Amino acid sequence: MKEIVTRYLDTWNATDEAARAELLADHWSEDCAYVDPLAEVQGREAVGMTIQAVHAQFPGFVFTSVGEVDAHHQQVRFQWGLGPDGEEPVVVGFDVVVVDADQRIRDVRGFLDKVPA
Repeated sequence: MKEIVTRYLDTWNATDEAARAELLADHWSEDCAYVDPLAEVQGREAVGMTIQAVHAQFPGFVFTSVGEVDAHHQQVRFQWGLGPDGEEPVVVGFDVVVVDADQRIRDVRGFLDKVPA
């Protein structure tokens, strides 16, 4: 399941729209859902637009895995950080990702643990 987290973070780190669309098509189910305190969207296109909005708000920042990945059955939970590459994350969150039978990301429930003032 660590591979799922890698694919997930790769998608969030993709700044090129075509590359991001390819990652979404390859690794996310067509009817995927994403919910966090700031967004609730359905489908790959809406997830892509959400990611694009985060890049607009935090230009040049990258998502990194923070801590250990915990998984069982078809779900994985992990903490992530968002900040300048190689620096302490400005934002820290915690996500639970559920995959479908084809190991594509189907459902994401996100929480924000640390946000800038």
